[in-house]
Amino acid sequence: MEVFCDVDDFCTVFIPEWEKTLLTDGTRKRQRAGRMTMSEVMTIIILFQMSHYRDFKNFYIGYLAHFYKSAFPNLLSYTRFLEVMPTALVPLCSYFASLKSDPTGIEFVDSTSIKVCHNLRIHRHKTFAGLACRGKGTMGWFYGFKLHLIVNHQGGIVAAKVTPANEHDTKPVKEMVHSDMNKLYADKGYISKALSSELLEKGVTLVTNVRKNMKAKAMSLWDRAMLSRRFIIETINDQLKNISQIEHSRHRSVHGFMLNMIAGLIAYQLKDNKPQLNITHAEFNAIAVMAC
Repeated sequence: MEVFCDVDDFCTVFIPEWEKTLLTDGTRKRQRAGRMTMSEVMTIIILFQMSHYRDFKNFYIGYLAHFYKSAFPNLLSYTRFLEVMPTALVPLCSYFASLKSDPTGIEFVDSTSIKVCHNLRIHRHKTFAGLACRGKGTMGWFYGFKLHLIVNHQGGIVAAKVTPANEHDTKPVKEMVHSDMNKLYADKGYISKALSSELLEKGVTLVTNVRKNMKAKAMSLWDRAMLSRRFIIETINDQLKNISQIEHSRHRSVHGFMLNMIAGLIAYQLKDNKPQLNITHAEFNAIAVMAC
């Protein structure tokens, strides 16, 4: 499998360096290797997010154990694998960091809701007590988190961050942006003079439309064209939720939520056919001439 080969190459370099930085409490502990390697565990978690299965148990027992037993000869029992999964969280996060796309100069920012339970069950929800919060999006109130994304015009994820649902969309943007970006296109929810000036100090221009009660501002034809193509990040959010399955209400632990989220982002980054804007060099030149 291509996924396993790529993950195994990453683990060969990352795991030894990661183990050197781990802290100990001074007691001697066994360092016995498990039956399955870390690369095998990570691959199975990623493959689940790339499949069309909605629950991990049916995927593991009904599909993986039947059709890929030869690929994973040391496959653990389902319950034992659940116990091993949290150990793959840090390697998965580092693997996703290595897969992030480079800025192209045309970036889009947006956030999407990550609901962890139905609104009627908020008062008795305990899994994310103290972590999840109530928030309001375009579809109304919800309980959970927000996923903030910055993507380039080729559909690749440049930066990602998860925050409680009550955190404003503009707050994490400064931490996600870096100087390699040129222009950042956003919706009206990101209108902020303070944010615009902070990003400008990093060399990044924040471009948004204006609200109805605001004065019209001069904007180049290029920027207007890019704002009209913000649907790309909405499409990416939709694919992350419905194909990579980063949102559901069956989480039983914080580790499970984090594994599901990071593996879903990895599964998307590994896709061959991502949503992208078909911008040719001729279009770049034509719009640049019209904007002058």
